[in-house]
Amino acid sequence: MTTSAERQRVSLGPGDRVAVIAGSGRLPVDVASGLETLGQKPFVVLLDGEADGPELAGYETARIPLENFAAILPVLKERGVTHVVMAGGIARRPELRRLRPSWALLTILPQVMRALRAGDDGLLAKAVRILEGRGLTVLGAHEVVPDLLAQEGRIGTLDPLPADRRDLDAAFAAAHAIGALDIGQAAVAVGGRVVALEGIEGTDDMLARVGSLRSHGRIAGVKRGVLVKCAKPNQELRADLPAIGPATVLGAHAAGLAGIGVEAGRSLVLDQMEVVRQADALGLFVVGLPPRGGAG
Repeated sequence: MTTSAERQRVSLGPGDRVAVIAGSGRLPVDVASGLETLGQKPFVVLLDGEADGPELAGYETARIPLENFAAILPVLKERGVTHVVMAGGIARRPELRRLRPSWALLTILPQVMRALRAGDDGLLAKAVRILEGRGLTVLGAHEVVPDLLAQEGRIGTLDPLPADRRDLDAAFAAAHAIGALDIGQAAVAVGGRVVALEGIEGTDDMLARVGSLRSHGRIAGVKRGVLVKCAKPNQELRADLPAIGPATVLGAHAAGLAGIGVEAGRSLVLDQMEVVRQADALGLFVVGLPPRGGAG
């Protein structure tokens, strides 16, 4: 029987070559490994100051500063790259005053200026269009490693309690709403009330903020609570699917939450075996929620 994940796996020909533009975190490593299972030895572009590097050392790599991102284009052409996967986090935007002048930058400068004025999703969508405009095919990480996609239903061994369902609904609605405004991808609800929304600081810092609210008595006396992550309604799904991993589980536990919900089919679960192991050990549930959809 063919699973939905298997149906989404990309098919690559013998003349294709894939580059991974690597930011921080585990995802670039998983994508590179997934490409090897497809018979590809990827070329990896390490974004300086973002990509962690050591586990990608076995691949052909180039390291490029974020302010010299336009240099990616000639480098990809020199290596015969036909397909690109953007994987991993980027903590900051390029600083205009530090951009490195080059012919490659001049050819895309109007697009770059518009992109830097856009929100995060707009920036990523424009980055995809710049790459496609140079004849490259942009793939989503989920097309290379579809097994990372969250499936609907229980992911660990624990189920949400009936009261947790109310929190899941509230947090999902809030995360979806701020996603429509291109603000963030996550929200926390406790006792049926939304208590935190993800902003530019990211999920880990938002969870730390929830922990601080508990310790200062702002949400004392109300137990449990949930984190929900979902894709933005108009998200460019090839560039920035929401993701959880072992660190998310630890952060949710430290914040006193009972579990985590992710949008099925539109979110990634990194290092899933470890996520399940940690969640079970700490008494947290992890569930895939029916998708709400949106353009991507």
